[in-house]
Amino acid sequence: MILKDFYKVLSEEKISDSKYNITILVNEKHEVFKGHFPGNPIMPGVCMIQIIKELTESITNSSLMIQSLANVKFMALINPEVTPELRLELDITTTEDGLVKVKNTTYFNDTTALKLSNVYKKI
Repeated sequence: MILKDFYKVLSEEKISDSKYNITILVNEKHEVFKGHFPGNPIMPGVCMIQIIKELTESITNSSLMIQSLANVKFMALINPEVTPELRLELDITTTEDGLVKVKNTTYFNDTTALKLSNVYKKI
């Protein structure tokens, strides 16, 4: 975890060979939110992308480097003081040439906050 104590995994459920539901709890008191933004904390997009990478590394038991991002859509602001619990749906597949492809949808309550597709290279 790059940001110490930034989030913790509450649950991880394998839905099928490639699909996972993971619930995390974001630490709303973390230092990153003091600067993004004072008095109105908002989850930085780069932090969400990092969380997805770390969860994928854990599931695949691999060290990964982002090769590409596509269709990145931030659809709702995540305020960790209001909705610190997030549910991430990950669809993870590994190609014949060893690339790891991930499709993600992140929710808080019934609200879709983020959708993205990315490709990782094993390092």
